[in-house]
Amino acid sequence: MTYSATRWAPAPGGPAARARAAEGTVLRSRLDTASELYCTNRAAQLANLAQLEEQLEIARAGGGEHYRDRHRRRGRLLVRERVELLLDRDSAFLELSPLAAWGTEFAVGASVVTGIGVVSGVEVVVIGHDPTVRGGTMNPYSLRKTLRALDIARRNRLPVVNLVESGGADLPNQSDLFVQAGKIFHDLSALSADGIPTIALVFGNSTAGGAYVPGMCDHAVLVDRQAKVFLGGPPLVKMATGEESDDEDLGGAAMHARVSGVADYFAVDEPDAIRIGRRILSEINWRKRGPGPSLPADPPVYDADELLGIAPADIRVPFDPREVLARVVDGSRFGEYKPDYGTSLVTGWASIHGFPVGVLANANGVLFSAEAKKGAEFIQLANQVDTPLIFLQNTTGFMVGAAYEQGGIIKDGAKMINAVTNSAVPHLTVNMAASFGAGNYGMSGRAYDPRLMFAWVGAKLAVMGAAQLAGVLSIVGRAAAEAAGRPFDTAADDQRRGEIERQIGEESHAFFLSGKLYDDGVLDPRDTRTVLGIALSAAHSGPIEGRRGYGVFRM
Repeated sequence: MTYSATRWAPAPGGPAARARAAEGTVLRSRLDTASELYCTNRAAQLANLAQLEEQLEIARAGGGEHYRDRHRRRGRLLVRERVELLLDRDSAFLELSPLAAWGTEFAVGASVVTGIGVVSGVEVVVIGHDPTVRGGTMNPYSLRKTLRALDIARRNRLPVVNLVESGGADLPNQSDLFVQAGKIFHDLSALSADGIPTIALVFGNSTAGGAYVPGMCDHAVLVDRQAKVFLGGPPLVKMATGEESDDEDLGGAAMHARVSGVADYFAVDEPDAIRIGRRILSEINWRKRGPGPSLPADPPVYDADELLGIAPADIRVPFDPREVLARVVDGSRFGEYKPDYGTSLVTGWASIHGFPVGVLANANGVLFSAEAKKGAEFIQLANQVDTPLIFLQNTTGFMVGAAYEQGGIIKDGAKMINAVTNSAVPHLTVNMAASFGAGNYGMSGRAYDPRLMFAWVGAKLAVMGAAQLAGVLSIVGRAAAEAAGRPFDTAADDQRRGEIERQIGEESHAFFLSGKLYDDGVLDPRDTRTVLGIALSAAHSGPIEGRRGYGVFRM
């Protein structure tokens, strides 16, 4: 995950809030920074982060030096330069899904930049096309990334600013685009209906279906001699009607500002368009509906840099999530709930940048019945008091075995999943190390719609670990051979196990999963507090209300 921030902090709480915070328990770290385990973990995470930075550099490079230089020679700004000019000076920008399309035939980043930033004091979602990558055309991953950004805007009640310069759909991939691409226009219309402003700043082509982006937005700004907004360009019009037209007559900024009315504002150049966009946001009289930070946002007692030695090099090695909390939550204060019951799930109350939160964090990875019931109860309590929930994942799933099945692990796991499903307060999820099996569901994985979800750079996610999955298939194969009365080919089985382990290892890698948009970005562990603070502030743009009623709990 990348973000730029030279300052970011909500206003602190007053004297009463400080008094309440003083009652919390300050966590005491037992981390040995000189130990072999700490040093091994730190070295592994630094290596992971170097690989992450390489991939982020590829995403930032867009279409490469040749196409970037050509774009500049045309007198145009690069997409990230447009974003930088748009945002308030020295404010944070939380980039989302920067590794989209990683490992595919498409460019890393998927030819679009999305993120959460502040413009004229208003928190917004920014969606910017990168015209240096195949003219900013949309591929299946840029579609997914755009729809995810619009979903984040809707669920967190954030205005949307579109920085438009796109040739529309990448036509060779139209079969994977056309049907679902209509949802972009659907979502822009739905945002407007919900009273969430949408703005289009059009810097270049916005053609074919892309013409509906400024058409569907509440506010449209077109740049003179650059914006081209039309359903069909001159060649298509010639083929369809025999009419001779040029770009300006068909879809230029001047025509749309003076004749068609598609443009609400006429900009003389790109900086002027960005100035107008900032002015629009300053005039919308926007108000957040959630409460502001109510507790002091004092920094943790312990250094966030030490998280690199806590995040495991080997996900099979457990670690105490309280060591993470001590370096993430305000003042390292944590009021633990049921500390002596269901001890492999740590639950309790804290605050992050002044926003009260409830925390569920996996300890040794396995969820037993006690942990499932404890988690379900805690989620209900958070909903009773309208408090957002932070899920810190490091789970191998719910416990299996005859004794646990007979003890009701299925119905107890169902309680926790019921509670997660029906919880109405914002969920923010971070996969710290492992997220396997139904533990991923119980800890608010992607299928359970957390407002935002991130993964630490070394984290893994799959139905189970690679070795376990390969072993299960081997056992099933051996049993099938015995049932059929045929000899079991051990050599072939060993080869299959190796191939499956490699496949699952690759598919559970953080870059692979983020490339498929199964999270909203890969995170440097040291950035966890800042990223969660930005995410919490964004979530509080909408009302924060818990659910009072739940579905049937299987007892």
